[in-house]
Amino acid sequence: MSAARAIFGSSETRFAYTLLLPVSILLAGLVAYPFGYAIYVSFTDRVVGNDGQWIGLGNFRYLAQSPAFSAAIQNTVVLVVASDALKLAIGLGLALLVNQRLPGRGLLRSALMLPWAMPAFVAFLVWRVIYQPIGGGLNLLLTASGIWPEVVDWLGQRSTAMPAVIAASVWRGFPFWFVSILAALQNIPLELYEAARVDGASAWQRFWAVTWPAIRPVVIVTTLLSSIWTANSFENVWLLTQGGPSDATIVFPVLAYFGMQTQRIGEAAAVSVAMLPVLAILVFAGTTMMQRGEEE
Repeated sequence: MSAARAIFGSSETRFAYTLLLPVSILLAGLVAYPFGYAIYVSFTDRVVGNDGQWIGLGNFRYLAQSPAFSAAIQNTVVLVVASDALKLAIGLGLALLVNQRLPGRGLLRSALMLPWAMPAFVAFLVWRVIYQPIGGGLNLLLTASGIWPEVVDWLGQRSTAMPAVIAASVWRGFPFWFVSILAALQNIPLELYEAARVDGASAWQRFWAVTWPAIRPVVIVTTLLSSIWTANSFENVWLLTQGGPSDATIVFPVLAYFGMQTQRIGEAAAVSVAMLPVLAILVFAGTTMMQRGEEE
């Protein structure tokens, strides 16, 4: 009997690996090979039409001395941190509001999803029109209302370009936070709130004792995904400022695109590879926080 079980178990193991083989081949072809090849290219001086030669860390040494690369690091961090903080605040606030029994809340939920449903290309072109110094909706509103009588070139000044990009990115991305947190809120049993209310807990205490522990895993996952998407986003910066003025809004994807425009494939790949440690740390921090939350 034990021998038969061993044979049967071995057969099941082989059958399981056979089922996994097509998926493994697909992942190797679609993920592992392009990923590994991009890393290899980053260590070469490859240009369009020429395979190039192995130069080791030459591209990375060049980037370390480049002012544009330093600006891209700073701007990417600012864009990710500021955008995600605002998306969290807006998404959480709206989710808590819409989760209440309000008249017409179904219509309100649909309306709040419109920025996310709109194609990014169209959304940021609309925001570019809004920011235009002459005839732009924002300047017309501010001057007509008397809030700010002077015309502002929102995308043409260093002091306003990055805040303008952040505002447009938040408008485009907050619905994802809103719907994720709202789904988590709707899974919280009402009995927990009733018990906390009976114990005399205030609304703020009920939020920290009941609501936040329940939505914390969702917030962590949403933060992780949104941070990766924002760090890799290209349309928001390119369509609004193209990295200007004077590298005030240049980020990693735009810097890599500049390398592609100049046909320096190796340098562009090095910019992308330089992002990997930051994203890896972000993923590790997010998964660690999730595991701690599960243990608690």
